[in-house]
Amino acid sequence: MASAAPPLEHQTADETAPDAVYGPKELAGIWLRHLTAFFIPTVTLLFLVTGPHPWYLAALFMFPLMCAHQIDCSARRERRVRRDALPAWPFDLLVYALAGLQFWIVAEMVLLFSVQGIFSIDMLMVFLIVGGCAGFSIITAHELIHRTNRAEQWLGRLLLATVLYEHFYTEHLRGHHSRVGTRDDPATARFGESFSAFWWRTVPAQFRSAWKLEATRLGDADMPLTDRRMLGNRVLHGLFLEWSAALAVLAFFGLAAFAAYLLQAFVAVRLLEAVNYFEHWGLQRRTRGVQPVDSWDTHSWFTYYSLIGLSRHADHHAWPARPYQQLRVLDEAPLLPYGYIGMVDFVIGRNDEFQKLASQELARRRLGPFALEESADPAAPTAPIDAAEARARLAEARAESDRPTHRGLLRRSLGALPPVARRILLAAGLLLAVTLGVQWETGSEMPFAARLLLNAWIAAVFALSIATLSRVQEHLGNESVAWALGLSLLLALGTLTDLLL
Repeated sequence: MASAAPPLEHQTADETAPDAVYGPKELAGIWLRHLTAFFIPTVTLLFLVTGPHPWYLAALFMFPLMCAHQIDCSARRERRVRRDALPAWPFDLLVYALAGLQFWIVAEMVLLFSVQGIFSIDMLMVFLIVGGCAGFSIITAHELIHRTNRAEQWLGRLLLATVLYEHFYTEHLRGHHSRVGTRDDPATARFGESFSAFWWRTVPAQFRSAWKLEATRLGDADMPLTDRRMLGNRVLHGLFLEWSAALAVLAFFGLAAFAAYLLQAFVAVRLLEAVNYFEHWGLQRRTRGVQPVDSWDTHSWFTYYSLIGLSRHADHHAWPARPYQQLRVLDEAPLLPYGYIGMVDFVIGRNDEFQKLASQELARRRLGPFALEESADPAAPTAPIDAAEARARLAEARAESDRPTHRGLLRRSLGALPPVARRILLAAGLLLAVTLGVQWETGSEMPFAARLLLNAWIAAVFALSIATLSRVQEHLGNESVAWALGLSLLLALGTLTDLLL
């Protein structure tokens, strides 16, 4: 888990690159480091082209991603700044290649699930692997839509369409960048706001904002859908493009391919909004123009190179058109405790802990709700904010932000049960649903009782493997070793099961 690594802000900085023109060898070294961006897409593509997989082999593709997670949570930093002498074309080629690779991945996923079922371990891996790569593709799209070249912008929009989020092009460029750090920006997470509350607020609000921006551009913010001017609405164009592609997948490749397509899009958007959440959480803009203190940064080496410069978010907001390879480190920006891959796990899985650490950083830097009043005497000494006061302000903000919403009848009923009973009931329900689904897809090739027992055994093997890796990580503190041992046990038991059957 991300908590195994020390916060990045406690590490020492690297040197800044010199102003001189780069020689071929030095330029090649910089470019080769940026090839780290191909790590996640390559693992994803290998998973897809080798499928369908036996149930015990699919999960093995998680191991390289867990290694990436551990590296991203390590203390290795990258603070060097590339000067204007750096040529653009090698780094542009890298972005184009990443875009092409994502279209290839989507095609391979659709082909895989034209012969693979919905109720399979491969579909679970779409959630864990392919969806993560689709989220990574939004980063590539983000780089492209900020370019001034129309062809590059269109390429970015096409990438966004593959995850059913093309309106991000409109809202991000014309909405988020002008309103970041204000209450008017749906993509800025507020102090004390949980990720769950942010998710339910931001997704519909960003779409509404994009729609209104386009309607305003066409002449009337309250323009009805039947107005002829709506034919020029870019958000409407995006909806038509992305859902035409999705429905074409359903028509030509079947229900399983369509389900995989929707699942990878959902995970991608979920990851995008997790990134949006921690990039501006708790920050409040106090000037008309965007300042470095209005965005969170990280100095993680792996995030910088694998996510094409996204870690230097403060400079991106200061100069949105600056290419990723020349983004600068701005020391005024507050620092995240880990890289982006570690942060996604952190804010979704352990949000309370994230908010505590983030509020401490804001209090230390006097940002967000801890900022000094404008009328304060600049010559007067600044009184430090102690941890107790920071916790009290956070608790007050959370009480106001996270009202109990979106709790359905089933969730309320399950919440009344003891934790053990709740887990048993959920596991039994999932096992029954998967077994019924497999029976429906395979045409009852195996008796229902036998299928249920087999699925129960598979679930037990996975549970044992997860318990093993958790225990090993607890004792050794090494995430990669723990996952290697856990997945080795899964492989051994899975192979034995196949031999016995």
